[in-house]
Amino acid sequence: MTNQIARPGKIIAIHLSYASRADQRGRRPAHPSYFFKVSSSVAASGGTVERPAGTELLAFEGEIALVIGDPARNVSLEDAWSHVASVTAANDLGLYDLRANDKGSNVRSKGGDGYTPIGPDLIDARTVDPHDIRVRTWVNGELRQDDNSAGLIFPLAQFVADLSQHFTLETGDVILTGTPAGSSVIVPGDVVEVEVDAPNASGAPTSGRLVTTVTQGDVPFDKALGSLPTVDDTQRTEAWGSAEAAGLEPATTGLSPDLRAKLEQAPTAGLSAQLRKRGHHSCFIDGVAANIPGTTIVGTARTLRFIPAREDLFKSHGGGYNAQKRLFDAVGDGEVIVIEARGDATTGTLGDILALRAKARGAAGVVSDGGVRDFEEVVRIGLPVFSQGAHPSVLGRKHVPWEVDVTIGCGGAAVQPGDIIVGDGDGVIVIPPALVEEVVDAALAQEEEDAWIAEQVEAGHPVDGLFPMNAEWRAKYEASRA
Repeated sequence: MTNQIARPGKIIAIHLSYASRADQRGRRPAHPSYFFKVSSSVAASGGTVERPAGTELLAFEGEIALVIGDPARNVSLEDAWSHVASVTAANDLGLYDLRANDKGSNVRSKGGDGYTPIGPDLIDARTVDPHDIRVRTWVNGELRQDDNSAGLIFPLAQFVADLSQHFTLETGDVILTGTPAGSSVIVPGDVVEVEVDAPNASGAPTSGRLVTTVTQGDVPFDKALGSLPTVDDTQRTEAWGSAEAAGLEPATTGLSPDLRAKLEQAPTAGLSAQLRKRGHHSCFIDGVAANIPGTTIVGTARTLRFIPAREDLFKSHGGGYNAQKRLFDAVGDGEVIVIEARGDATTGTLGDILALRAKARGAAGVVSDGGVRDFEEVVRIGLPVFSQGAHPSVLGRKHVPWEVDVTIGCGGAAVQPGDIIVGDGDGVIVIPPALVEEVVDAALAQEEEDAWIAEQVEAGHPVDGLFPMNAEWRAKYEASRA
């Protein structure tokens, strides 16, 4: 190990790389994406970082930093690690208040002086397994991050090989390899420590603790020169790590327990009747039936679109961590995956492995206007699936998984992310979120009324004037309820 940290020619950082962070953010990238940090942001251990006047969301990100040795240009994945000279700790500090105008470039939000502490010591990359490097972060002595390079979505060597396709990685360049879950906001007076080590390697090499203290700045930004810091609840949630940590009400993206309970009681026939009364006639996902008789399904839609199979497009979009796998990895509790397969039942749009993943993540079920392979095993797993039935063929026969969380057409119905999906023995319907409270209350009221009418018919009364009720029967019904 050495403690000589030179200023790099360039710093390349990864946007999202750890599975734990991806799960926290609710999205998982198919490929790595990058941004540059200015070399003047580099700082040594024991220094300070200033939170500028008028800002509130300075966040730490403990990371594994790779220091390039021999220059790398168009290197293979197998050879990439040999171009890494050293491994050390880094803190990819960022100011969420300045994210809005720079989008994903992070020029101002991550380019400030002292925003890239690195060190204090370098670990010889030849002495460690790139798949077994640990990163930990403490704030005021409390452990906040603890993960391992085995938890990366992409291996460390891939960053080197991928970047070398586009430009030469020169000696001394630094790659910041992304942060795991646990990143959050720090305030003036906080002390952040990051350590990278390889506890299972010979000698358990370590970078030592990289220490940075937060201070408060007193020079405001000049609105005449550029955009001022701005924050909203979305930025606060991302900076702190969750709405709760930010002191906000939890995001209300799903159904409340009370509304879900109402929808589980309301039959699709009654719901669709109430939608028709309000001018919505195209709410049916036609041609699908439950894999488990008697199954009901209630949840908010996450959407997946398949396009017709084409060899070159399947090669670029069908393999690896494709759109289908990303959605099944990201579906949340109480959500329904709705798949557009163009009504083609002659291939499977999911199988037992993906069904297991959806069930493990708490999905309410799947609706597909295509087929399902491993049908009996999917039934055994117990995940509610509405589809056109069983088909043994694999995905690439007819479909290419193309994109997620877009407006799709499933079984003749338009479905948008966040729409309410309800299914039972009569089929599956789509309810616009703005109408769901009104529609379900009206449907349940109608169900209560119909049950009373059924009692009268069973007692021997003719349906004429009773179904629908005339004024006389209506008065009797109201009196019975009073």
